[in-house]
Amino acid sequence: MDPPARFSIRHRQYHDDSSSEDYSDINVEKLSRDPDGSQMEMLPLTSNADGDGHFAPSSKLPLSDVLEDEFHTEDWKQQLEDFLFPPHLPRSCQLLRPENIAVPMCYLLVGLLQGLSSPLVNVFPLDLGATPAQQTSISGIRSLPATFKLLFGFMSDNLPIMGYRRKPYMFFGWLLASLSLFFLMANSNLSIESRGAGCFKADSEIIEEDSDRIPEDAPSIGFFSICLFGFGMGFWVADVMGDSIVAEKAKLEPESSRGSIQSSCYSYRFFGMMMAAPLSTVLYSYAGPYYVILLLSILPLCILPLVYLLYEDTKTPPPSTRNQCQEIWNTVCSRAAWQPMAFVYIYNVMQVGNAAWREFLVSTLHFTTCQLNMILIVTLVLLYLGIICYKYFFITWSWRNVYIVTTLMNGFFSLLQILLIKGITFGISNFFFALGDDAFAEFISGIQFLPTTIMMVNLCPSGSEGASYAMFTTVNNSALTLSSALSTVLLRIWDVSKNALQDGRLQGMINLTYLTTASQVGAIAFVGFLPHYKEDLISLGTDSQKSVVGGSVFLLITFSSILYSIYVSICNIWFSE
Repeated sequence: MDPPARFSIRHRQYHDDSSSEDYSDINVEKLSRDPDGSQMEMLPLTSNADGDGHFAPSSKLPLSDVLEDEFHTEDWKQQLEDFLFPPHLPRSCQLLRPENIAVPMCYLLVGLLQGLSSPLVNVFPLDLGATPAQQTSISGIRSLPATFKLLFGFMSDNLPIMGYRRKPYMFFGWLLASLSLFFLMANSNLSIESRGAGCFKADSEIIEEDSDRIPEDAPSIGFFSICLFGFGMGFWVADVMGDSIVAEKAKLEPESSRGSIQSSCYSYRFFGMMMAAPLSTVLYSYAGPYYVILLLSILPLCILPLVYLLYEDTKTPPPSTRNQCQEIWNTVCSRAAWQPMAFVYIYNVMQVGNAAWREFLVSTLHFTTCQLNMILIVTLVLLYLGIICYKYFFITWSWRNVYIVTTLMNGFFSLLQILLIKGITFGISNFFFALGDDAFAEFISGIQFLPTTIMMVNLCPSGSEGASYAMFTTVNNSALTLSSALSTVLLRIWDVSKNALQDGRLQGMINLTYLTTASQVGAIAFVGFLPHYKEDLISLGTDSQKSVVGGSVFLLITFSSILYSIYVSICNIWFSE
């Protein structure tokens, strides 16, 4: 049992004429008691009234006031220390300790870099003259290395460097991310005038697209994509190392606080995203892309000293690659894994977006880069609010019901885009109407985020959490990447080219929106693969039946999706007209 909390009182003289009791003959004592007041002990305290340990006769001390008003909390320094280093967690799980601080800072840096790079990737390809297919592919290239997370996890597990399995890979990951963008800065001219510095400039004030805006030595679409891919490789290697460390530390948490490390790290990440996105928007709108890329290059270097201080156990021998592969194979052959992950994969693949939407906003509605990024900022905020809403309001809901309700809501907001294309906005400005469509769709995605991660964590077998979680996130990321690639393929069905949108020929845009909305809503047809609750998922895990065919199909589709996404991205970047 913890020792009783100590409280101290200040000496004070009371002159309460309404009290008939005189405590002048009572020695003043300091009281200590348990928080519930059930126990007390008397500790002598010297009075300064008359020097003999007694109060002066004129002093009257109401005892009830002493008990109720004069107990103070423990020293503020102790409170601060308990806040920074929660005493209920073992030292290895106290993330703000000097030897652990690199872990939360890694998640914070991930959020900062995502927040800084998202507005850049959102508008910079437009300024370089990218086609709609190239714009979508460039956005996917930044996250394409996330589909290799399983490979990164296996490398760190089985190929330690100087006995360390995480530190060197995290160090070199952030270094690669930084050097890739420094290489971009050193070999191209980034002094490109923005499409419009203000967020709400009149159409006549928007800078026209001509050859004078883009210098001759500006980066080509291909060169920018290569540098962005190198940045993404380093970024995701470091991110996987952070996830692996958190997975290891989570096993050391007390049962009563299980999950606190993960929730803390995600809070750092989303905080960084929300803070960095507005900064990136302002920098790009008023100073162009140079300073945004400079900041993206410098920030990864700032964490390297903290990575050096990171404590890592070097005495534990690395696991056998053969054994790890066998555990992964046994996991994917289990119905508890392939059935719900089949839903996750199919659902994400069918969330095909309208790849011409951004071009429509610019070419038809004449949105400025600042307006595009303001939409992005608001969507990031609502994404976080969606996660918070699930945590506090929907966490008791059935997973199936969450997906059914949110998918139908997403279909409704997708159809609202048809009204914007036709110019029916009910007196609302085009900007705020588009903002509502995109922002609330992302809010819905935020509600769906936590059920997926909770399910993935519960699927991980004991002793192989790192590699298993990396595999399940690879499935999720490969499906999203394939969905992005398919969205560029759909651009060929109808004429949604830049010239068509500028000329006001919008029927192809309307048809494409109907098609993508139908695909997104149609995904709920597979919701039966998803368990209702965590208990149902656990009950599936007790089924000893294994399916070699199910596991084989699961892995084949996952890795085929990765290869196809890479192929489509390369074709869009280098062979798209």
